[in-house]
Amino acid sequence: MSEAILKAAIFYASFDETAAADRGKGSLEFQTRFNHPTEKGAFRFEKGFDPKAFHIAKGRGIHGGALEAVDVLPDNGRIFFPAKGNLAFAKDGWSGALSVWINTDPEKLLKTTFCDPIQITENGANNGGIWFDFNNNKPRDMRMGVFPAAKEGEKAIAETDPDAPLVVVPNPGFKEGKWHHVVITWTNLDTGKKDAHAILYIDAKKIGAIKDRELAMRWDMEKTGIYVAVNYIGLLDELALFDRALTAGEVEALHREPGLLARKM
Repeated sequence: MSEAILKAAIFYASFDETAAADRGKGSLEFQTRFNHPTEKGAFRFEKGFDPKAFHIAKGRGIHGGALEAVDVLPDNGRIFFPAKGNLAFAKDGWSGALSVWINTDPEKLLKTTFCDPIQITENGANNGGIWFDFNNNKPRDMRMGVFPAAKEGEKAIAETDPDAPLVVVPNPGFKEGKWHHVVITWTNLDTGKKDAHAILYIDAKKIGAIKDRELAMRWDMEKTGIYVAVNYIGLLDELALFDRALTAGEVEALHREPGLLARKM
């Protein structure tokens, strides 16, 4: 099973020594996106990241080091890995998974109304986005979203829509100092059929699913990012993306052995 998991891992960031990815077929370096100062809805991009907000906490990860986020960037700033080459996207249908460990207290540490530990998107969370977040409820909910891209002339689905493609975990009870393993798997995105299926796992337990939906991301991979620690405060470790959905047994294996992906093929 371990070899199959390693073979399926298309992108991996251990955060043991540096704030960069270890393996991938695209860029392994962080970039930063900010809101454009004068053009509404536009962005400006910078190479690298602010070391005052993000650094490696050596020896404090679930395995080895971890990425530590200690502050929120100005101008809606967020760091990301370019998705091109690091994600198994295909316009005619694709599947995949993400796995990450987080260590935070959503009630005490977060400074903003919303926080996305991981968000993969081109246009926005509710317009072609795969993500999990902590919202602005009191206490906060944790949510998984797999939102299709809005078709031309249509509005994106609102997160408040009763039929929004969400799995909601009310008050997950996460506390600082306690690691939690989050996995999202998806199948049959961008097929043009109502056959998509996404599952949220927390600590190897299946929490909920989105199914029998048409979920098309329609991404331009030149513009799509794997956004990490968006408005997040805490530790984040062992980030990986896979070129297929993981089985429940494989999710359990990753949870049981947090450093599994650090092995060499």
